[in-house]
Amino acid sequence: MALGVAWILDGLEITVASGVADTLTHPDTLNLSSAAVGATASVYLIGEVVGALVFGRMSDKLGRRNLFILTLAVYLIGSGLTAFTLGSGGGWIAFLYLTRFIAGAGIGGEYAAINSAIDELIPSKYRGRVDIAVNGTYWAGAIIGTLGTYIILHAFEPSLAWRLGFLLGPVLGLVIIFVRRNLPESPRWQVMNGRVEEAEKSIDFIEREVEAGGKKLPPVDPSKAMVLTPADDIGYLALTRVLFRDYPTRSIYGATLMITQSFLYNAIFFTYTLVLGKFYGVAAESGPLYLIAFCVGNLAGPLLLGPLFDTVGRKKMISGTYILSGVLLALSALLFNAGALTALTQTLCWCVIFFFASAGASAGYLTVSEIFPLEVRAKAIAVFFAIAQCFGALGPVVYGALIGTGDNPFQLFIGYLIGAAVMIVGGLVTIAFGVAAEGKSLEDIAAPLAARRPGSTRAEGSARPTL
Repeated sequence: MALGVAWILDGLEITVASGVADTLTHPDTLNLSSAAVGATASVYLIGEVVGALVFGRMSDKLGRRNLFILTLAVYLIGSGLTAFTLGSGGGWIAFLYLTRFIAGAGIGGEYAAINSAIDELIPSKYRGRVDIAVNGTYWAGAIIGTLGTYIILHAFEPSLAWRLGFLLGPVLGLVIIFVRRNLPESPRWQVMNGRVEEAEKSIDFIEREVEAGGKKLPPVDPSKAMVLTPADDIGYLALTRVLFRDYPTRSIYGATLMITQSFLYNAIFFTYTLVLGKFYGVAAESGPLYLIAFCVGNLAGPLLLGPLFDTVGRKKMISGTYILSGVLLALSALLFNAGALTALTQTLCWCVIFFFASAGASAGYLTVSEIFPLEVRAKAIAVFFAIAQCFGALGPVVYGALIGTGDNPFQLFIGYLIGAAVMIVGGLVTIAFGVAAEGKSLEDIAAPLAARRPGSTRAEGSARPTL
């Protein structure tokens, strides 16, 4: 929970920003134009990409623990300062954009540091379900943000309400930052960076905690021993070349999962109120009620399906959830085009579709964090997150244009079919290139670049891997 709060905060932050968007255009608040309000979301997303790249590299260099405290602090500062935007002049607008960028950078950095830490600290038997459940809590944050914004906007004057909305995340983050101080550093990162004594202390701490719960730990298999040589820092351009040259199928696989889910989610999530309003006549103030139902479906999927990714297996579950969500989206598109849906049944369709899609999307983050070597794990997450966000940003633009004034449902029908095809492609790529990582240690999935077995004179990562 201490590590996974990043996802809750992101879901909360985006939902709050969307919930108060209209309020910020009022004369008694900031009196912003619709374009200026929309730009705050774009700046936040840009901040996420920059934060993932900057802090992802720092996480591999300075350690997981240092970064998941630093990135949370950056988010707290950015989001907290947003509430203190005092005017609508040019200087204050620049201040507003700067604070949204900082908040986004903190959350983007969280993704890289947190997923690395989770995968390196959770036992392989449970790694899939824990990572997927944690990633899925984004939607718990969205529910909190929706309810919190709804209550605040109705309980306080608009000039105060929007500021309180942006303080919801920092209040939660302040509690968690103290809890995180008690988490250990990743022993894998410590030993990879030559901090052997610190790694031994971290392992001793973890083993004592486990054995205190009554579980007896078996001795380590000597055949698993390997010699690790601290590696040189790799820049992003060099890393991208290494990933797509030495791990081509895994890189194509990871990029496909991240791009497809990002495109679909951004397309549907950022335009759902437009669809409800333009095609079903739902009033803007009723939108949050439909959003909560949408979020419940997205939250339930990872929590209920997550264990199957460890038992049934990664390839079967990822391909199944991607393809099934694509097929269901295509079927709902046919019903939409035929005029057979209402606002309620459309929302129910989304709930079922994203029950499966959410589990698959969460597994995308799990995948890119476990199929690449230790030395570049956080940076690899950052690279694929950045790639996904760039493509995902196209979704709201494309679907917004297809929705238009709501007088041509056939255009959106085509858009839904495109989204369905995109998810099915992700499933097919998983069938072709997926990695059966369930129950395996991270070193068995991807050996460290500079690892060698005792007695060997060659590092395992010194030659191009055969995958």
